[in-house]
Amino acid sequence: MGPKTGSELGRFLRAHRARVTPAEAGLTAGPGLRRTPGLRREELATLAGVSIDYYTRLERGKETRPSPSVVDALARALLLDEREHEHLRDLAACAARPAPEPSSPPSRSVQRGIKLLLESLRPNPAHVVSRTMDVLACNPSGTRLFAGMEKWPVTQRNVVRYVFLHPDAPDLFDDWDEQIRACVGRLRALAGTEPDAPDLAELAASEHASKPAADHRHP
Repeated sequence: MGPKTGSELGRFLRAHRARVTPAEAGLTAGPGLRRTPGLRREELATLAGVSIDYYTRLERGKETRPSPSVVDALARALLLDEREHEHLRDLAACAARPAPEPSSPPSRSVQRGIKLLLESLRPNPAHVVSRTMDVLACNPSGTRLFAGMEKWPVTQRNVVRYVFLHPDAPDLFDDWDEQIRACVGRLRALAGTEPDAPDLAELAASEHASKPAADHRHP
């Protein structure tokens, strides 16, 4: 269960609890000013037949596996219509799912066969890049293809970073503007399918390491 999913269930319960008055729920309001616009937690818990402690944990996202009978009891107590009841079931089902294991960055290693293939292509330039355009391996001509990149640390050699930040990039690429758009489009596509991709996060986080190159870009 991810914290976001649990909080969505809690927000739904709080929002609908606030809109149900004691009178609508068949309760007699006690004397004094009510600071809660709708039902209090203990009132809803009583109506649903659960303990106040359990309901509080459910609303705060600390309890994530309400049984179908509890979900149905809460729906009745909150006077939910059929569509809202179904939505509550969906939220409860999502909250009960285990959180996915955080993914690890893809390996930067290149198989020996690929390296041999790069060498076999000499003197033609060839290189291997990752999905975030890290340069993982290249033959001598491939290294020279991006003039000046060989001076960067190996872990910082990235085509996107080069196109954006290296002072020679605008002169090296006749279609520099198109290259910029292509790089942005590639990273946006990855972010759209895997917004938490660790290699994408690493690329964004490491941009500060390339700022000296950015200071010498063409105006």
